Amino acid sequence: MGRCLVCGREGPLVSDAVGACLDCLRERPVEALAVARERHRVWRRRRGLPPVPPRDPGGVPCSICVNRCRVPRGGRGYCGVWRATRDGRLESIAGRGYVVGFAYLDPHPTNCVAEPVCPGATARGYPVYTFTMGPERGFYNLAVFLGGCPLDCLFCQNPEHKDMVADPGRMRRMSVEELVRAMLAPRVTCVCFFGGDPTPQIPLLITAAREALRRAREERRELPLRICWETDGLAAPPLMREAARLSLESGGIVKIDWKAWTPSVYEALTGVDGEAAVKRLRENTRLVASMAQGRPEPPLLVVSVLLVPGYVDAHEVRMIARHVAGLMEEYGVDIPMVLLGFYPAHRMKDLPATSRRHALEARRAALEEGVREVYIGNAWLLSDAY
Repeated sequence: MGRCLVCGREGPLVSDAVGACLDCLRERPVEALAVARERHRVWRRRRGLPPVPPRDPGGVPCSICVNRCRVPRGGRGYCGVWRATRDGRLESIAGRGYVVGFAYLDPHPTNCVAEPVCPGATARGYPVYTFTMGPERGFYNLAVFLGGCPLDCLFCQNPEHKDMVADPGRMRRMSVEELVRAMLAPRVTCVCFFGGDPTPQIPLLITAAREALRRAREERRELPLRICWETDGLAAPPLMREAARLSLESGGIVKIDWKAWTPSVYEALTGVDGEAAVKRLRENTRLVASMAQGRPEPPLLVVSVLLVPGYVDAHEVRMIARHVAGLMEEYGVDIPMVLLGFYPAHRMKDLPATSRRHALEARRAALEEGVREVYIGNAWLLSDAY
């Protein structure tokens, strides 16, 4: 049971990791965010990560994501992946031509965010982007787990990615060439970049994906090679456009995880400027939705929302869905939404798992706003806790 340090409210749906309740984040954001920001800073300092996106006037600018860090020479960006050299260059902590991450084979059908519409798990896109009328059993998704992230989500379901950039002894890396070869393995039909988040390393990942698709064409590969991204959607729009283009041409899916609609709630949960993040999300979802006109099946864009108890309620989902439904109408495309069940993890172990009531209310809100396909993911995690 947590306690809000702004209004004093206590209860099972208030997390001490935030230090403020949902009502205060919406109605008294200045006071509530002061508490939440300090919680993020304290934890990140202990882990040896920048407490806030650096803004060194003499630092090296990074334009990969919405944080737009100015990295002090000898220091690192907020994601933990990029550091500034003494002579004023940005370089990856993994070294030139390497990414912080590792890959493994995940059999189809896999527990992917976009599983309800994925060609590898369904017949959507048949016969152009899949070769079966059902799951591609016996074939694989290459899951590429990346270290680092533009965000500091209190609820992170894969927090080991932070260790990969914060602790040199736990860093795993692979070269772009190793990644390309893994993508072209004989029974791989999907590649999913996730983590962490692919955004900090997306320039190298785009290079790898381009090269893999080029070799697949040259070798007259018979199997599909779908390029997919599971991302927070905060990459610079030119990078997002190129990533989405690779998914568009290969039959892959761009899965954008929208943490919250209200900027103060977004910031409290993720540690970064909520106004800037929500603005970028609106921009990038519009960008990918406009590109989706070129391919009706499978859907190019899927929007996911993690139903964090006490913080990401039906109102947050409704507002995200309203934006999604507007894009569907404007561009004449289908944009499925996947509402994900939360499990107590990382710094939010004091909250219960998402309740069935919460999930059903959120789904109903999204459908009422006009989203045609709304799925509940991780349904086995749902509880009756509230």
